[in-house]
Amino acid sequence: MTHLLYEVENNVAYLTMNRPEARNALSIEMRQQLLETLQAMEADTNVRCVVLRGAGDHFLAGGDVKSFMGFTELTPEERRLTFVNRIHGLNAIMYTMRRLRKPIIASVRGAAAGAGVSLALCCDLVVAAEDAFFTLAYSHIASSPDGGASYYLPRLVGTKKAMEIALLGDRFTSGQALDMGLINRVVATEELQSETRALAERLARGPTRAYGNIKKLILESSDNSLEEQLQSEAETFGDSTMAEDWVEGVRAFNEKRPPKFTGR
Repeated sequence: MTHLLYEVENNVAYLTMNRPEARNALSIEMRQQLLETLQAMEADTNVRCVVLRGAGDHFLAGGDVKSFMGFTELTPEERRLTFVNRIHGLNAIMYTMRRLRKPIIASVRGAAAGAGVSLALCCDLVVAAEDAFFTLAYSHIASSPDGGASYYLPRLVGTKKAMEIALLGDRFTSGQALDMGLINRVVATEELQSETRALAERLARGPTRAYGNIKKLILESSDNSLEEQLQSEAETFGDSTMAEDWVEGVRAFNEKRPPKFTGR
């Protein structure tokens, strides 16, 4: 069984993490397939938006902790090297998601734990079902966060709240996640698929190059000085004008009609 399902519909790529019997715990195979698929989409002009979701009733319940038992008999140094290398493999996914110049939506139901939280935070938008819950449960197995969670959390919720989430590893609801600014929308569980699809197809009909530039600006802003950010704004605006969609947008505005963007 493949650990990642992939399909494209109406210019939306749906990536479904496919280990429902394990609440889609992140396996080595899933991680490799996810990385390769995301990398392939960078140059795929047919893909204008990406949806990341889990098969069955859950998003992703963290790493495959059951497989960790095989490492408990290693020496401390062997364990250190093993997990540093494993996490660098996960880091490659996060770098690719951040670099991808197309919107990525996390569609979350059920559990998003550990690396599941990290993956959701790395997405550009998060739509969660009412039954979704989140926990950064690393401290429960005496470890620390990976996958960028320690980068995104304090930027989204502040240092004190990030400390609480990471140190205690408590579960919080989708409503609480919305209040903290960790996700964008909460929808009825039975409407998660249709609401996610509607949002994804709206983005897939939009100006893809401009969206890529918007994503770049927002993600780089917290690390840039004002001077650097202003320079980047000038460069990305200039880059946006090179697209056919920019010409269409300007013409549609002046002709007082809705634009018809093609992603070119």
